[in-house]
Amino acid sequence: KSPETFLFFIMIPYTGEFLSMVGVVGLEVHAQIQSTSKLFSGSHVRFLAPPNSLVSHFDASLPGTLPVLNRRCVEAAVLTGLALNCTINRKSLFDRKHYFYADMPAGYQITQQRVPIAVNGMLVYSHFEGRRRNQVVTKSVKIKQIQLEQDSGKSLHDDEQSQTLIDLNRAGVGLMELVMEPEMCCGEEAAAAVRELQLILQALGTCQANMAEGQLRVDANVSVHRPGEPLGVRTEVKNINSVRHLAKAIDYEIQRQMEVLQSAGKVLNETRAFDSKSGNTIPMRDKEGLQDYRFMPEPNLPPLFVYESKASVPAGVDPAQVVVIDRLSAQLPELPSVKRTRLVETYGILQEHSFTLVNEDGLMDYFENVVQTTKAEPRKVIGWVIKELMGNLNSQNLKVSQSPISPCALAELINLAESGHISSSTAKQVFQEMWKAPEKTVGQIVKEQDLWMINDKEELQKICRRIVDSHPEEVNPNKVLNKLMGEVQRETKGRTDPVQVRAILEKMVS
Repeated sequence: KSPETFLFFIMIPYTGEFLSMVGVVGLEVHAQIQSTSKLFSGSHVRFLAPPNSLVSHFDASLPGTLPVLNRRCVEAAVLTGLALNCTINRKSLFDRKHYFYADMPAGYQITQQRVPIAVNGMLVYSHFEGRRRNQVVTKSVKIKQIQLEQDSGKSLHDDEQSQTLIDLNRAGVGLMELVMEPEMCCGEEAAAAVRELQLILQALGTCQANMAEGQLRVDANVSVHRPGEPLGVRTEVKNINSVRHLAKAIDYEIQRQMEVLQSAGKVLNETRAFDSKSGNTIPMRDKEGLQDYRFMPEPNLPPLFVYESKASVPAGVDPAQVVVIDRLSAQLPELPSVKRTRLVETYGILQEHSFTLVNEDGLMDYFENVVQTTKAEPRKVIGWVIKELMGNLNSQNLKVSQSPISPCALAELINLAESGHISSSTAKQVFQEMWKAPEKTVGQIVKEQDLWMINDKEELQKICRRIVDSHPEEVNPNKVLNKLMGEVQRETKGRTDPVQVRAILEKMVS
C-alpha cells in the first residue's frame, strides 16, 4: 500500500554483451470511464452484474441500431487530458477498427484512430532509488494521445466442457486509451508511471482505476537495442491487470529478448501474455498491423466538437449541452504531485512520507485531521499514522476508511502522551487496546488499566529504593544502571519518566 509496495527488483546475470543493450518500454493504458452508462448506449455500467443483464440492442449490434454519444465520457476524457497537460483537439473524429472476436458482436470497435480527442501530453512520475529506497527520482513520459473508444465484451473459457461463454455486459463501456511514448527503460519505471496515472484518474473521478476489477488494463510494448542504434523489434504484452505484474512482465520480457539476441536469434513482432504463476510471458499470436484492422471513418457519428469557452459556443447552441474546456478546467482538483509538495512544505515531513500519505486512499485526510486536532508536531504524527495505524491496517488487510480508531481518538491519545500524562511506550499499548475495543475512549482504557504516569517524586523514590535494595550485589553504577531502570519500568508498567528515574537511581547507587 505504501509507495515501496510498487518497487520491484530483478537480478539478471548480464554478460558484457547484455550490458551494451538497454530496454525500451512504451505503454498503452485502457482506463474504464467512471460513468453510469456506456459510451454509445443507455445501458448501465455495473461490476459483477448477472451475465448479459446490461446489454442494449446497440451493444448486441442488432440491425438498425445507432450510437448516441455519452457527454459524460467526453467530459471525462477532456478532464483527463487537461490534468496530463494535453492539447485538446477542438474537433476529433471517430473510426471503425475491425476485430473478429466473439466478444465484439459488431465485428469492429468504434475508436479514434485519425484525430483523437487529446494529444501531446506529459505524465510526471517518481520512483525510489538508493540503498534504503528513500531517494526520490522524478522522471516524465510523453503522452502521445488520449482516445475515446468502446470496450469489448468478455469471453469466459470453460476448459472442462470445451466451450466459451460470452458476457456482453462490458461491451460498449466507455474507455480512454492513453498511449505513452517508448521512453521508459524497465518495469520499475513503468510501474511507477502507471501508479501515478492511477492516482490522477482517481483524483479526477474519471476512472476508479481498480485493476482487480478490470477498470485499468495495461499493454506494454517492449524492445531492446544498443544505445545509438534504431529501436529493436517490439513485442506487446497484453492486458496486464496489476502494477506488480506489469513490472515483472516487462523485466522478464527485456531479459528474454536480450537472451534471444545473444544466442543469434530474432525477436518476433508478436503479442504475448503474462503468466503470473511462472513469471514468464508466453506467445499468443502474431502482432496485427494497421492493415489488419482495416480502419475506416465511422459513418454513424459526426465529428466531435468541444469548445474553449462559453463565448465560443455557436449561436443557437445551449452551452449546457456541449463540452466547454474552461468549465472543466475550473473543476480540476488538487492533483497527487501538488498534494505531495503541499504536505512537505506545510508540515515539514519527509518526501517519501508524502508518497505514502497520497498513495493510500484516505490516508492524507486522516493525517491532516489528526494534525489539526493534536498539539504534537506533524513529524511525530506521521510516525503514528504510518507505523502504528498502517501497520495494523495492513496486517488485517483493511482500508483507512475501515480503521476502528478515528482521527480524533488518535489525536486524543497523542495529546495524552505529549502532555506527559502517559509514557510513549504506554501510548502504544493503549493504541492496541483502542484497536481491539474502539467503543472505549482513551481515558477509559488508561483509567481501567491504571496506566497514568507516576509523577510523585516520593513514590518514585520509594520504588527506586525498593529496586536498588533488591539487587545489593549488583549496585555498580557503570554496569547495572540500565538494568535497574528496566526493573523500575517493569514494576511500574512503563508509567515513569526515564529521565527522572535515572536521576534518582544515579544518586542512590553513587
